[in-house]
Amino acid sequence: MSFISYLVNGISLGSVYAIIALGYTMVYGIAKMLNFAHGDVIMIGGYVAFFTVSGMGLPPILAVLVSMVVCTVLGVVIEKIAYKPLRMASPLAVLITAIGVSYLLQNVALLLFGAAPKAFTSMVSVPAIVLADGALTISGETIVTILTCIVIMVALTLFINKSKAGRAMLAVSEDKGAAQLMGINVNGTIALTFAIGSALAAVAGVLLCSAYPTLTPYTGSMPGIKAFVAAVFGGIGSVPGAFIGGILLGIIENLSKAYISSQMADAIVFGVLIVVLLVRPTGILGKNIREKV
Repeated sequence: MSFISYLVNGISLGSVYAIIALGYTMVYGIAKMLNFAHGDVIMIGGYVAFFTVSGMGLPPILAVLVSMVVCTVLGVVIEKIAYKPLRMASPLAVLITAIGVSYLLQNVALLLFGAAPKAFTSMVSVPAIVLADGALTISGETIVTILTCIVIMVALTLFINKSKAGRAMLAVSEDKGAAQLMGINVNGTIALTFAIGSALAAVAGVLLCSAYPTLTPYTGSMPGIKAFVAAVFGGIGSVPGAFIGGILLGIIENLSKAYISSQMADAIVFGVLIVVLLVRPTGILGKNIREKV
């Protein structure tokens, strides 16, 4: 039963990575840029939820909604101020800007909230499930995290494939110039992508802090990097790839901690990524793109 417990917890952790990775993969697929500040938006979402519950006394569901609204606005502002002026710049300039925005958010959080860890109270009130006469216990946080990831994945897939805005995203991801000629608002579509990704980051931040109840200005750094690894693992630019990559990454990390070494778990995760990219450079569901010159 211990293996099943580790597996379920790995799927739960992987579900958080998958939700974060969806933000990475959507932005890269449409804007062709890597938003390394995405992990710090998770941290901001966690702080907003923390203070709306502990300071304002709002119910958890309202706290999550407020966190999503704040992170959505933050994502749109970051895109407009930091990334939109660099739309035609080199990828290196955009990458350096993204790293700069990441450090800016971390230091602003340090100034506002301090470096001392906050004891985050779980936002999940679902009771745990006890199976096999107590041999296996699945926490409420694990249940909610997995179900939330599945719902988000299904809803996002339907939105992209069925809605007008989603089809505009697909068109922009294929060819920005052609999409603009067809009357699609490219800037608005990219801003919408950042808004959705940032809202998902808020959800991921609340779920992450509910499962691991410590909040600091650096809370989103390592999960953000691992979610980026998950996006690359599954095939960056692919929504199903982000889901699969996140789940696999969480399982590998949790089983590595349980059966090999907790200190070596991160190294094993990145080692697996290297092996996968050597065998399949585009990731599990990534596609080779031929460019005409």
